Amino acid sequence: MIRWFLAIFVGLIVLSAALPWLEKIGLGRLPGDIRFRLFGKNIFLPFASTVLLSLLLFVVMRLIR
Repeated sequence: MIRWFLAIFVGLIVLSAALPWLEKIGLGRLPGDIRFRLFGKNIFLPFASTVLLSLLLFVVMRLIR
């Protein structure tokens, strides 16, 4: 349980640090990524980018095996 928590925590830190770079190559601006302002805060829901990155990671892991 603790390993999963640490893996998710580290993954979130890495992805949040890489978000500006990922936006430069187009991730985060795909159709299906939702951005809106609510109570003065910007909310970002990257549905399409998440699916694309998951598929990419799946293909890479299948090729490595």
